[in-house]
Amino acid sequence: MQPPVLERLRALLGPDAVTRDPAGLPRATPDSAEGVALTCRLAHDEGWRVRVEGHGSWVPGDAPADLVLCTRGLDRISSVSPADLVATVEAGVPMDALARRLAEDGMWLALDAPGRPERTVGSVVATATAGPLRAGFGPVRDHVLGCAVVTGDGRIVKPGGRVVKNVAGYDLTKLQVGGFGGFGILTEIHVRLRAVPRRDVTLVARGSRDALTLAGRDLLATGVTLAALELLSPTVAAEPDWVLAARALGTEAGVHADLDRIAAATGLGWATVPLERSHAFWDLIARAGAGATATVRLGVLQDGLDEALDLVTHELDEGLVWAGALHGGIRWAGSAEVSQFRALRRLAATREIPLTLERAPWALRQAVGHFGAYREGVGQLVGKLRETFDPAHRLVVALEGVE
Repeated sequence: MQPPVLERLRALLGPDAVTRDPAGLPRATPDSAEGVALTCRLAHDEGWRVRVEGHGSWVPGDAPADLVLCTRGLDRISSVSPADLVATVEAGVPMDALARRLAEDGMWLALDAPGRPERTVGSVVATATAGPLRAGFGPVRDHVLGCAVVTGDGRIVKPGGRVVKNVAGYDLTKLQVGGFGGFGILTEIHVRLRAVPRRDVTLVARGSRDALTLAGRDLLATGVTLAALELLSPTVAAEPDWVLAARALGTEAGVHADLDRIAAATGLGWATVPLERSHAFWDLIARAGAGATATVRLGVLQDGLDEALDLVTHELDEGLVWAGALHGGIRWAGSAEVSQFRALRRLAATREIPLTLERAPWALRQAVGHFGAYREGVGQLVGKLRETFDPAHRLVVALEGVE
């Protein structure tokens, strides 16, 4: 990238908004959606490849690029409306900063995304990374009402809004959730809020994996409404056995009823985690895989959990594993060869289990792809959508692997 072009970028964004990253690449840090759009438009016209980064706490910054576009300048919490149960935040706001601000109004966002607390809201939405609370409050897409996105050629698109809304018959907001930046750069997000629950109780049980997954099926049959029921491998839980962690949130009466049903439906020896330690317990679970080389998730239903866990541990290992014991879903973190991930993807496809590579070095992302599509024609659809939102493929992202 030639100095005159860099000067054009500084003229658009301001002299302090263009620096160099540790590898010497130019780094633009716009402080508005308009600044992001100007940067993308210039990159589109000049033929630059753009790598998007937040706080660098999730996706490694090793993808080849001509320009780094950093979202840290988009760090404003634009509005919090307790009456409407909605907040509007920019994509570069850290999750822990948002939690502190919402707590001032007795509100919270029921997302406990894995990783470090400084992960940005944008990274959580772009990767659709949900934690144990997905059991009670749904996946990331259920918390996003609308957003603003800058396309690869510099257009600002605002699907949805402060209420759930479809655009031209297709919900473009849902497209951005879990799109890994392949369909544009998130700049602003409208999220659904909840009041802070009055009661928060965590129980844990230890035992064999099969006994704990059976307990999950028994609890599902009772219709119990838990906020979380997470199956943890010994490495995640730092225990000699597998651990089943249950979390009940809500009113005093509601939580008390849930605890009675848990005890009655299972033959497990449950222990209560003291309230002063429960938040640290769930935080430890969230951070357990933060330093892993790669993270993959499988969208398996609860009745197929045992078979899918066998598949994952056979093809990879039994290291860091989280599983939704109530409604399914598996996350694995660790290190493995490209051939192992490809083998897992192929085997998952034969069982119609969607596989997503959440986090990995660029070489692995490029080889395997973020999406493990299991139906023919999905790849063509993704390609057409990318042409719409990034016609010249300026945004560096590996949605599908290269065999």
